[in-house]
Amino acid sequence: MTKAFASRGDMTEKKIAFTRISPHCWAYEAESDPTSGVIVGEDAVMVLDTRATPVAARDLIARVRKRTKAPLKYVVLTHYHAVRVMGASAYKAPYVVASQGTYDLIKERGRQDFASEVWRFPRLFQAVESVPGLTWPNLVFEGRLTLWLGKTEVQLMHLGAGHTKGDTVAWLPKERVLFAGDLVENGATPYAGDAHLGQWVQTLDRLKALEPRVLVPGRGPALTSPKACLAAIASTQGFVQTLLDTARRGVSAGQNLKQLFDSCRKVLEPDYGHWGIFEHCLPFDVSRAYDEASGIDHPRIWTKARDVEMWKALQG
Repeated sequence: MTKAFASRGDMTEKKIAFTRISPHCWAYEAESDPTSGVIVGEDAVMVLDTRATPVAARDLIARVRKRTKAPLKYVVLTHYHAVRVMGASAYKAPYVVASQGTYDLIKERGRQDFASEVWRFPRLFQAVESVPGLTWPNLVFEGRLTLWLGKTEVQLMHLGAGHTKGDTVAWLPKERVLFAGDLVENGATPYAGDAHLGQWVQTLDRLKALEPRVLVPGRGPALTSPKACLAAIASTQGFVQTLLDTARRGVSAGQNLKQLFDSCRKVLEPDYGHWGIFEHCLPFDVSRAYDEASGIDHPRIWTKARDVEMWKALQG
């Protein structure tokens, strides 16, 4: 009997926390669901990752409005995944900001990704009919962009590929707060279906070099000490490196995809199997690791049909 697709069966509502983590920063966290960030400056607000639909975004907006009347000026997309960006229209922000790499990926595969993720995550995409269409950035940068929310400095940086080709982090140098998007997870399994695994390890070294005091991950609670920040970066790095090393050994030994999946589960489950969304992520992660180890540099596009085909082959 084929195992049910993990996330399609996850209909349990998550407990939401909206936590102040520095004088200007908040984390909107819902267990292993995607975490959003909020920066409240003296004359403007920035939201990092929007939730999956405009209807879902209303709760985040309401929590912001209880704390400030400053206008919602910037919505920042840490990357292109639909679960992160499709709530953008609810904020009515004049600026939707993304890296050039993220813009390129929306153009290349945004529609396919949206359809695939709606099928994967029915709970997160409740009220999907409220989504007016793809979220298009209107402020696109390469490398680095510094924005000021009054006197509050926010540096948006693309430090290298990793979780996707276009990952953006936000850095507040004065408070030493890092919003890392899905480059770093806390107690949740990294999703690597669209990753550049070898580059991800190197990009994480650049995050370590920032020496953050507080870090908001892509999933899970914020880390609120330098030691905890570095531990989360290192544990994410350990998962990614182990996944890639295992894939390289398996491909060199002539393993097919199902054999590699079994090998990766055996290697990864003892240390990481207790992390959130492990069962959901592992088939996608192994599929991408198999491709990268086989010399496919640019991740293949996921569609509902490819999701189903992969899931049946590896979880049957």
